[in-house]
Amino acid sequence: MASSSNPDTMDTDPPGLSIAVERNPPESRLVQLGVRSWPKWGCPTGKFPVKFDARQTCYLLKGKVTAHIKGSTECVEFGAGDLVVFPKGLSCTWDVVAAVDKYYKFDSS
Repeated sequence: MASSSNPDTMDTDPPGLSIAVERNPPESRLVQLGVRSWPKWGCPTGKFPVKFDARQTCYLLKGKVTAHIKGSTECVEFGAGDLVVFPKGLSCTWDVVAAVDKYYKFDSS
């Protein structure tokens, strides 16, 4: 199951602890956010447990992931071209089916 979000609501935490995915945002949105000035990170295929101690926004340059949210039956798929927001406190397992390369930013609050 994929979850997607209206771009107008990306600036607020999603209800509960769910992952918000904005599919293929326009270049103007990426420029507005300063995405290309964010640090880069990548990982190979595999399964990785992840806990977000701060809200993270990321933009995937390549890859494909299915995130299984801990304590839930919800799975969220995202990949190259997606802008994704993970709320603070979320725990999930990333099932990386295609190696990931992404820009990311943690909120300081």
